[in-house]
Amino acid sequence: MSEIIYLSNVRLSFPHLVEPHAATEGGIKKYSADFIMPPDHPGFKQFMQQYASLVQTKWAEHAQSVMQVIQNDRKLRCYGSGTEKIDKKTFQPYSSYAGMVYLTASKDVLPQMITDNGSPVDPVNTMACQSIARKLYGGCFVNAALSPWLQDNRHGRGVRCDLVAVQFCKDGEPFGEGTIDVTGVFGAVQQQPAAAAPAASMPMPPFMS
Repeated sequence: MSEIIYLSNVRLSFPHLVEPHAATEGGIKKYSADFIMPPDHPGFKQFMQQYASLVQTKWAEHAQSVMQVIQNDRKLRCYGSGTEKIDKKTFQPYSSYAGMVYLTASKDVLPQMITDNGSPVDPVNTMACQSIARKLYGGCFVNAALSPWLQDNRHGRGVRCDLVAVQFCKDGEPFGEGTIDVTGVFGAVQQQPAAAAPAASMPMPPFMS
């Protein structure tokens, strides 16, 4: 079984923790997120050591060749330099990734949600798990547990990470455009007078014979 990698005080990016998301059209929907950190972060070093150990165990004398192939194709790996994370609108690296490295992790089931006091939320309690997930926004800092594993199938050889658990750590500047200020755009809603109740109809007199 792969060793659990613990990431402390890393920045959350592209979180899909409330609803699963497909990375490509028609792809498998999963819960996922990026975790951004400095290159010398202990968690990233631990990941790279674990990755190298897994490859050495699986492919032995071919380990270096396999790692080179994976390194040369970003689609085959769950890690990368911040300069590789390109904004599709500007065709430039995201500013939040500058000078950093990242790990991408996903899972087909909601990862374990950890409360502020360090205790896990019962996965059966879906509402409580979703409540924590909604508070985890792109730009905040989190603690996370990941489990690296090696891909070896018709899609190629690669390295991936399962998203095991997430815990909110502290607030950070939100990524993206944020909330648009609409102050002054809307006026007060004019209160309309209540409509008068229709008058009760008088009963018709009986016909005279």
